[in-house]
Amino acid sequence: MTSALVALLEDQTDEAARVRQQLLRRLSQTERDHLAFLWEFQARKEQLPPPGDWRVWMIMAGRGFGKTRAGAEWVRMIAASDPNARIAIVGASLAEARAVMVEGESGLLHVCLAGEAPLYQPSLHRLTFPGGAQAQLFSAAEPEALRGPQHSHAWCDEVGKWPLAHERATRCWDNLLLGLRLGEDPRIVVTTTPRAVPLVRRLVGQAGVSDEVVITRGTTEDNAANLPARFLAAITSEFAGSPLARQEIGGELIDDIEGALWTRAMLEAAREHGEVPEPLRVVVAVDPPAGSGGDECGIIVAALGADGIARVLADCSISDAPPAAWAKAVAEAAQAWQADRVVAEANQGGAMVESVLRAADHALPVKLVHAARGKLARAEPVAALYAAGRVRHVGMFARLEDQLCGLITGGGYAGPGRSPDRADALVWALSELLLGRRQLPSVRPL
Repeated sequence: MTSALVALLEDQTDEAARVRQQLLRRLSQTERDHLAFLWEFQARKEQLPPPGDWRVWMIMAGRGFGKTRAGAEWVRMIAASDPNARIAIVGASLAEARAVMVEGESGLLHVCLAGEAPLYQPSLHRLTFPGGAQAQLFSAAEPEALRGPQHSHAWCDEVGKWPLAHERATRCWDNLLLGLRLGEDPRIVVTTTPRAVPLVRRLVGQAGVSDEVVITRGTTEDNAANLPARFLAAITSEFAGSPLARQEIGGELIDDIEGALWTRAMLEAAREHGEVPEPLRVVVAVDPPAGSGGDECGIIVAALGADGIARVLADCSISDAPPAAWAKAVAEAAQAWQADRVVAEANQGGAMVESVLRAADHALPVKLVHAARGKLARAEPVAALYAAGRVRHVGMFARLEDQLCGLITGGGYAGPGRSPDRADALVWALSELLLGRRQLPSVRPL
């Protein structure tokens, strides 16, 4: 590509846009089809490699920004320009590296023209490009696999969700850096949603003091022209008004509150996807609103697996609902998840709570619990269960997790909202599953 054409593609003025449209009209259909694979023409400026002698380029942006496409296109450009390139492709797991980074809609196999696509050998976790460059897939869950292999380049995807147990994420990164010693200009591209985990914080800190780490930031809205309107409406509805919206949509790295019982890193470490073990017990926990309307009713579904792990399955909380409405929501959650018990806080009028729930479904197996201690005191042992690895979140629960991160050691709640109703319901659910008294067998005297 000539320097004049590159300058025209990068020029964002109205005149440059007019010239580009004129050029498009002169192209044949075949040439236009090829143009779809010309990344310099299709990409937004922030999706193209920044200038400078950087060693790490981290694209830290919201969902749907186009991070994966940018990473795949960078790998394609490296492979096309350097036949000796040896590129590490590192995902949170081998399955994700294959499904997203290689075979996904924005993956390596889909950003290349038919005659330029790499030969993919799934059994070897390897791609070989027509010019001779090779890319090898690695899992961040197996950091020792990167001890030994040498590379000239690397693409690391979603480092914010790399496994945290036993410091796997940082060990994987360190082993990758130690093996990045081929070629004259070794570089790494990182594409990730911002999450307050040690590795992301480390890279952000390095960017503040060194030109070797460059960060490109962006939001979901930056790529709105290429995203379905329904998707944009759905994520806005789900996350709007929450700090997690700033992270997942706005691409902002959310700092933890000093002294918080739960941290973002703790919740990311508890994240679980895919199939889960069959539950031994399922409970629906309810933190009823104090008044007849206007407050939120926390409704959390959790299960205890045969592996001894408690899993948060759903957040069915409801706002601004009268007793009949939130009781119906509880009954529907219990039926949908086949709960064997409904645990409800009874401090705000136990008889009323039970009668309202039974009016919604007379067969509900209701257990009333009384709060002898404050919310924070009840929450501390549950937070300890997270630290011990005994709780998982099956998916992401934005509003619930924001409330958990607002609970502070020693008392106090920093928001969002005036009361952590969802978090309180979660505490009741996990206390029932993991902290309840166990009935031990005994021998009665004759």
